[in-house]
Amino acid sequence: MKRIISIAALITLPLAVNALDLTGLPAALAEKVTLARQACANVENGEFALEWGAVTRTDLDGDLSPDWVLDESAYSCSTAVSLFCSTGGCMSHFLVGDVLTSFRNQGWTVLTFGRNRVLLTRVHGSDCGGNSPAPCFIARAWSDAKVWQSVEARTE
Repeated sequence: MKRIISIAALITLPLAVNALDLTGLPAALAEKVTLARQACANVENGEFALEWGAVTRTDLDGDLSPDWVLDESAYSCSTAVSLFCSTGGCMSHFLVGDVLTSFRNQGWTVLTFGRNRVLLTRVHGSDCGGNSPAPCFIARAWSDAKVWQSVEARTE
């Protein structure tokens, strides 16, 4: 019985991203992967890998069709552990239609607020006038003008 449960669990899990066929990745994101692979190779001939969660499909603009996200927090380089991320976070690349926008963040999620989709990113505390561990978030919404709109952090 345990064997059947284990096999069922494996079948229902999504494929690991490093096994992902990148031929389906849009050109703008494939270029980001190529540049990262080259940057890793330039550091003592390192080996680059896309870890689980590097590529996500989610509706960013509220049109009910999935957009693309490439998250550098799921990049790895065998010879440079911190090549792609720092204490400020990692770059995430958001592709809506043919518009690619990149934001440094320490994590992100997409929420539904009324009829809008909201990209919520956790950023370094200094972005809000604090220090590193201070919680700080930026909320962005995709507009009809095909740009991300947000209000910058303010101290009042």
